[in-house]
Amino acid sequence: MSEQQQTVYDVIVIGGGHAGCEAAASAARAGARTLLATHRLDTIGEMSCNPAIGGLGKGHLVREIDALDGLMGRVIDRAGIQFRMLNRSKGPAVRGPRAQADRALYRKHMQEAINNTENLDIVGLAVEDLIVEDGKVSGIIGVDGSEIRAQAVVLTTGTFLDGIVHMGNERIPAGRATGKEGWEKPATGLSKRLYSAGFTMGRLKTGTPARLDGRTINWDLLEMQPADEQPVPFSFMTDTVEVPQISCGITHTNEKTHQIIADNLAKSAVYSGSISGQGPRYCPSIEDKVVRFRDRDQHQVFLEPEGLDDHTVYPNGISTSLPSDVQDAFLRTMVGLENVSIIRFGYAIEYDYVDPRSLRPTLETRAMPGLFLAGQINGTTGYEEAGAQGLMAGVNAARKALGVTEPFILDRSQAYIGVLIDDLVSNGVTEPYRMFTSRAEYRLTLRSDNADQRLTPIGIEAGIVGPKRASLFHVKQSDLKEARDWATKTQLTPNEASSMGLKVNQDGRRRSVLDLLSLPDVTLEKLESLFPALQEWPRLIREQLAIEALYSGYLHRQKADILAFRKDESLVISEALDYGQISGLSNEVREKLIRAKPGTLGQAARLEGMTPAAIALILAHIKKGVPGSTKTDKRAGSE
Repeated sequence: MSEQQQTVYDVIVIGGGHAGCEAAASAARAGARTLLATHRLDTIGEMSCNPAIGGLGKGHLVREIDALDGLMGRVIDRAGIQFRMLNRSKGPAVRGPRAQADRALYRKHMQEAINNTENLDIVGLAVEDLIVEDGKVSGIIGVDGSEIRAQAVVLTTGTFLDGIVHMGNERIPAGRATGKEGWEKPATGLSKRLYSAGFTMGRLKTGTPARLDGRTINWDLLEMQPADEQPVPFSFMTDTVEVPQISCGITHTNEKTHQIIADNLAKSAVYSGSISGQGPRYCPSIEDKVVRFRDRDQHQVFLEPEGLDDHTVYPNGISTSLPSDVQDAFLRTMVGLENVSIIRFGYAIEYDYVDPRSLRPTLETRAMPGLFLAGQINGTTGYEEAGAQGLMAGVNAARKALGVTEPFILDRSQAYIGVLIDDLVSNGVTEPYRMFTSRAEYRLTLRSDNADQRLTPIGIEAGIVGPKRASLFHVKQSDLKEARDWATKTQLTPNEASSMGLKVNQDGRRRSVLDLLSLPDVTLEKLESLFPALQEWPRLIREQLAIEALYSGYLHRQKADILAFRKDESLVISEALDYGQISGLSNEVREKLIRAKPGTLGQAARLEGMTPAAIALILAHIKKGVPGSTKTDKRAGSE
């Protein structure tokens, strides 16, 4: 530690979870000499709760992280034991890749990825405090009193920030449970530092279910859900998934289960008043489900094995803070679990978070320059949301440390990452934030299949995409262009199409292969049989053509919508703008603007309670050319 005490880093990242790993890797890729400081090296990449990556909306984030050369997609491709494409029967825009993970494999491959990242050092150190000089962060202080200095610090505390575990009446200061070793210590010193600095903070909660011994589950009684026959990888750099695939079991709660829970609600930390923090609405505890959905006599429970060589099973859908004896009782009421043994009981965890409205779009705090926040500390839930924030915070921390004045920001029309961060810094949170496809206005454009086409060029320009990914991307783009050109030039008359068994209007108009692909009764497989040349390109390229053809008319209209959005969105509002000078604004609106300090007119428009009239007043004030009201927008990808 003595050598590291004397070393000055460009960026220090605190925390070894998904946000921390992505932040450290992206900062290092951006050229910053980076240190990852985490209390335990062996838990880097640990999946604290559900051992799965992706899902609806979340899968889009993972693809975008991957397109910017992040780690999560490549790691899950090497650790996933049940790949499934959710919403496969629906349009490509709302399909969500998801993979159940082998916990041990995931942790192993994430640690390998981190250890093999150039420009990155790693130290096992519990961080107690920040070094703050003249109001700016300039390093960290370990629990042992050691100091390590840096130009910027990224804080990714997960559920550790003054974390308290609740199980019935038990209260345990902890960040999470760790196997047979008990509880990991919370980060209390950092919480005190943030409170003392005047940050607006609050408490949130999340929960996890019991872990079951799969050898004591009667699998023969259960419906089984297999993996997809042809697993679709997350990473654009992965050709095929080579990890063996498994099936998950499905059981259900029942009236007896619900009665036991209802009879013991007073013993639940959530309903006894022990927990003040708000929990995630879209991932409620089983107690919440029983109370909120009284008319339902059952809830689905997925029994998900946690590894190929691990008999631990994760019962997805029944997180709880009830006492252990009540958990044991209600679990045994379910089909297949009559004789189940419990390896570890479920619990709720309450932790501090910082109001994300105190952040700039770069995820740097306004109150304490040089400090960046990412993950659950910003009020989000999930590995995917954390990883996306970590990547962006790491890049921007590196840029600040290296003196690069242009921030790396993605807007809502470019990425789900842009939607995520804009939602956070503009509106804040009242509950743990979770990504859904419905949050994106331009989801026909922001599909998971085209994340690399949208973002890899931006990443290359920003210097965070490595040469291997860049080379593969250019090859793919070349193939796509060649295939598009062929599919545009290859045309049929209506008579030629009819003779091939294709139903088209007999209007005398020639139709290209791309035109034919957009027709409802024409499939890619049909055209492949009619045009053998089409099969010369990889399957991924052919599928991309089909998706683009399907959405061609909609995408043209959405492009116009995006251009209109950017016209106002790119109008940057200076933090120095005095809203008191704008006559006509109500006191309520003025207070919201002063508190939120929106960076653009688009962010101002999305503030809760903001009216079109107020936006018009701000726009008119800016157009008067008031000194300090605007500045040039040089954000990544803006037009």
